[in-house]
Amino acid sequence: MNAMHRKLLPFAAITLCGLVFTTGCHKKDSVPPPTAYAPTVESPAPTATLTADPLAIELGQSVVLNWRTTNATSVSIDGLGPVVPNGTQTVSPANSTNFHLVAKNDAGATVEANVRVTVRTAAPPTAVGGDDNGTMGSDAIFHQNVQDAFFDYDSYELRPDAVAATAHAAAYIIAHPAIRVLIGGYSDERGSAEYNLALGENRANAARTALVNAGVAPNRVRIVSYGKEKQFCTEESESCWQQNRRAQFSLDR
Repeated sequence: MNAMHRKLLPFAAITLCGLVFTTGCHKKDSVPPPTAYAPTVESPAPTATLTADPLAIELGQSVVLNWRTTNATSVSIDGLGPVVPNGTQTVSPANSTNFHLVAKNDAGATVEANVRVTVRTAAPPTAVGGDDNGTMGSDAIFHQNVQDAFFDYDSYELRPDAVAATAHAAAYIIAHPAIRVLIGGYSDERGSAEYNLALGENRANAARTALVNAGVAPNRVRIVSYGKEKQFCTEESESCWQQNRRAQFSLDR
């Protein structure tokens, strides 16, 4: 290789590198792929049904509520509060009642269902033995038409049978305006005398409140507590104790 060729080689190499570099600088940038967005999934709308069996009852009887929902995260029924999405409940309403259910999903959508239960109240009983003139009458006639209200252990809340008893008593008392009533509160033998006197008073007051709420004038009803001092049954058994947990109605002469 002669001297001229040796001088040209470095120049050619530099020129070639420059061409490569220039070509690389003008290479077109690649376009990024479009961003993928997850589709919006809407929560399905809730559905609900509410039924009652039977739809009409006599006062003191029970009815079974049955409800079914779908796509619901919270369910409530007026008077019962929050309930499971699907279930049944036995109730004993004291008056004709419209049961109202509300179901919601996690997005806040709601659906409602309703069922009405009719409670038939019996007509005031006719007194036996010619007591149609509104007089006080005899104790026997009174107790044929007015029954005592019974309570659960350590409770003064009216049970369904006690609600029926007080409603029946109120109807009779209202129909006989000369009657004044004494309600005695009793307990079973368990517990201290002081505690059971208070419990008996609460039971008598619960029965009196039920009569007044049903329309009996407050000044026609008086209460007294006997606690565990006057036992109707003295055996040590639950059936016997149940007889002693009562509010007893009698004529207040």
